[in-house]
Amino acid sequence: QFQLVESGGDLVQPGGSLRLSCTASGSTLDYVAIGWFRQAPGKGREGVSCITSIVSSTGRTNYADSVKGRFTISRDNAKNTVYLQMNSLKPEDTAVYYCAASNTASYYGFDEWMYNNWGQGTQVTVSS
Repeated sequence: QFQLVESGGDLVQPGGSLRLSCTASGSTLDYVAIGWFRQAPGKGREGVSCITSIVSSTGRTNYADSVKGRFTISRDNAKNTVYLQMNSLKPEDTAVYYCAASNTASYYGFDEWMYNNWGQGTQVTVSS
């Protein structure tokens, strides 16, 4: 099982932007769907965005209602990386953000049990 590594978390002011990266150590991300999840202090983990694998014919993305229009998920296959571009950040976006991989290449949902490989998380703090 390969290791997922997230990066890009930081402290940012409300209205600011961050780009999170998810990359794999020792494997390609081409054949897995990738989801981004987050967990705020004192709350459960929630799905934020997800994208099917590049070998999936569906080529779909999905977003939580709370981030639609502000967050964008994308892949850079040459860099073996999945990004989460986060714009117009709000204090309620503060959380640890995790990326996760699903062996179901065409999956684009937020059921955690569908994801079998998780990164360690990166902290995003939105505060003035």
